Formats: sequence, structure tokens, C-alpha cells
Amino acid sequence: MGALGHYLEEEGIATTQISLVREHTAALSPPRALWVPFMLGRPLGVPNDAAFQGRVLVSVLRLLERSKGPVLEDFSEDAPHTDLGDPAEGLTCPVSFPQVSSQATLGERVVDEVAQLQAWHELAVRRRGRTTLGVTGLNPGEIAEFLGTWLTSAPRATFRAGVSSADALKRACDELRTFYYEARSVQPGRHSIVAMQNWFWTETAAGQAILGIRARAALSEDPAVKGLVATSLVPRAVDVAQKSTRAGP
Repeated sequence: MGALGHYLEEEGIATTQISLVREHTAALSPPRALWVPFMLGRPLGVPNDAAFQGRVLVSVLRLLERSKGPVLEDFSEDAPHTDLGDPAEGLTCPVSFPQVSSQATLGERVVDEVAQLQAWHELAVRRRGRTTLGVTGLNPGEIAEFLGTWLTSAPRATFRAGVSSADALKRACDELRTFYYEARSVQPGRHSIVAMQNWFWTETAAGQAILGIRARAALSEDPAVKGLVATSLVPRAVDVAQKSTRAGP
């Protein structure tokens, strides 16, 4: 859409768009774009919240008042907390990650978690008839192994020719998180977005791994990889919560 916007503008048609991946939008430099810090697949935040969705739409349409670009602005709000639905019937035992060998690396722990969540994710796909995975073209285990290399002294630059290191890292982190969220959503109990987010970032090896990868990315000599640190590897709300915890009472 960003590239198409340039052609439309040349014909005198003003364009604006919503961006879920800030790096891609910055690279394409569309005439006008609003970046939103929401889950992939949810450009308006959450379903069934007309007031919030309206604020997103108004913000992106207001960019049309800007006659010159490129314009890339950040939406100032995080998505509201939402209930992700009832648990699947007949399920009573949510996954609980067991203690692994103290000699296991963080990357190995992520691979182990993914294996344990695979059955739950398959159930989620059967129940909903769809999945939002597929951006990387890798299966979850391959994604975990790829990201695990970024926790070592010899990270794999990319998982496919033609995909930059920054894009590969961003896509893999987003897809791994999506895998965890989809698997978690069908476990017993009711799961809000905030509860899901807290679980992922504080209780899983995958959350710890992405935080570790971000720290490594901050030292990268690749400006695009380094740029991920400030924009999109970790949600704003998680950073705010961590800073609040470190500050204490």
C-alpha cells in the first residue's frame, strides 16, 4: 500500500495508511502513514470497541491535512484490554513449563517451550479455522532456532535471501509471539490481552529471549537492526511496566 500511495498521489489523489510494521513503512516512505503499536492483524486495536477504533481512524484521516510528506506519525495509545474468549471445552490443565536443565541455554529453553505449546496451537487452529502465522515461511520450531542464534556470538543474519537482518529479526519475533498468544488463548481460563502480555513477557523463555535479543540489537553496527530497539521489538506497555518495577515504590 505504501508504494501504491506514491502512484496515486502523482494522479492527484491524497492517500493515508495504517502501519503495523514501522520499519517497512519507514523504508517505503509513503506520503502519509500512522504507525500503531498493536498486535499483527489488528490495525484498529481490538474488536467491538467502536470508540477506540474511531480514534484510530480519525488519527489516520487527519494526516490528510498534511499537504507535504512523507509523514510517519505514531499513534499515542496502546490497544485496550480485551477478553479473548472462553476456554476450549473439555480442557482443564493449562500448560506449565517444567524446569529444564540448568545447563540449557535460553535459546534451547525457547525451543523446548515451542515444542510443549505445539499441541495447544494445533487446537487453536482447529477451533478457529485459521492462524495468523506464515509471514516468515518458517515453522515455530525453526523460528525459535533462528532467534536462538541471536543470543549467541554468531547470529544468523537472515532466514531467507532477500530479507534484511532487521526485517528477519522483526518478523521472527512477531511471529513467535503470535504463536505463543494463539496457543495460550485456548488454554483453560479467560485471557485478556494484558494478562496474555504479562504471561509472555514475565513467565516464558521466549519473552526473556526477545528482551535479550533487543539488548544485543542495541549493540549492532547495522542501523536498521539497531533501530528496532527503539521502535518495535518490545511493546511500549512492557517497557513502562519494567521501568515501574525497577523504580519500586
